[in-house]
Amino acid sequence: MEPMLAPGSLAGLRVVDLTRVLGGPYCTQLLADHGAEVIKVESPAGDDTRGWGPPFDGDTAAYFLGVNRNKLGVVLDLGEPRDRERLLALLGTADVLIENFKIGTLERWGLGYEQTLCERFPRLVHCRVSGYGADGPLGGLPGYDAAVQAFTGLMSVNGEADGPPLRLGVPIVDLVTGLNAAVGILMALRERETSGRGQFVEATLFDSALAILFPHSTNYFYSGAEPQRTGSAHPNITPYDMFHTGGADIFLAVGNNAQFAALCAVVDAPELAADPRFADNPGRTRHRQELRALLERRFAAWDGERLVEVLVRRGVPSAPVLGVGAALAQPHTAHRGMRIDIGDYRGIASPIKLSRTPATYRRGPPRLGEHTEEVLRRADDEPIGAA
Repeated sequence: MEPMLAPGSLAGLRVVDLTRVLGGPYCTQLLADHGAEVIKVESPAGDDTRGWGPPFDGDTAAYFLGVNRNKLGVVLDLGEPRDRERLLALLGTADVLIENFKIGTLERWGLGYEQTLCERFPRLVHCRVSGYGADGPLGGLPGYDAAVQAFTGLMSVNGEADGPPLRLGVPIVDLVTGLNAAVGILMALRERETSGRGQFVEATLFDSALAILFPHSTNYFYSGAEPQRTGSAHPNITPYDMFHTGGADIFLAVGNNAQFAALCAVVDAPELAADPRFADNPGRTRHRQELRALLERRFAAWDGERLVEVLVRRGVPSAPVLGVGAALAQPHTAHRGMRIDIGDYRGIASPIKLSRTPATYRRGPPRLGEHTEEVLRRADDEPIGAA
């Protein structure tokens, strides 16, 4: 695919990105894909994830490549006064600063929001991504995705019923925190149109993890019962689980009685739809083990992928259980434009689709310090407050 050059919905927005690892870079890649100019500032050692491999492309890990496209790369040593002045020059022409330094680091450098930035750059939106926020019992403590999964109960509800708690297979807390940061930044920019002033935006791993603890949190509020692990099964809905067939495993997501009746009709088991035990979702959930055994007895005569083809056309949500390679190779993945190539770079496209101002893919991830001279020279040439 050739790079698309049409301006995106955030064209003209300038973001100074001081983040590293995942949550912050994922946020700024979303903004960059939709047209924002993102200036990624790294220390001379570079973002930690440049070394988080294998696999590598040259000396840069795929992990880094996955969340840093469409950005300009600048190296500054913010421990040095001269480079802090260069950062201030960049901020003078920026709309957004996003950072995930250890709490107190910017203040130690004289660059805290309340301390300096809000008065010097009143239109600047300053977003901080952190583990637990700056205050409270855990204020200032470092947070990593897996540790926060453990601490907020996410691991406790993930895994088989008779097995130990498990970390989710993707860094879901980091990714959701990045999304929350992006939403918060856009909210603050929208409000700035009215007030003319920027503000401080905060997204923490802790808050984000608790916010996605659904439906387990609300179940706990209204039952008082500690949620239990249920493997792939849903705690509130049945049949909503992975099932064996005569071929590939499948996942059923049956959410109402009509879908259940259609499922029973497809596998020639109308008696299950008529069984009082399975007449509604509460009954199916109470008798989930009996229902599972009866369904898998019918599924044994089917190839899983063929069964899914029939079910989805009858309105029954279902899917084969695929590996990553198979998922990326699906024709629908290509149809949705979810794989992109920029030269040797390959990645997953923005999931946000806009009809007139779609995401654009203009450049691969920067080499360490690739655009330092260009960006700093331009900052020196532009008047403070140009943003």
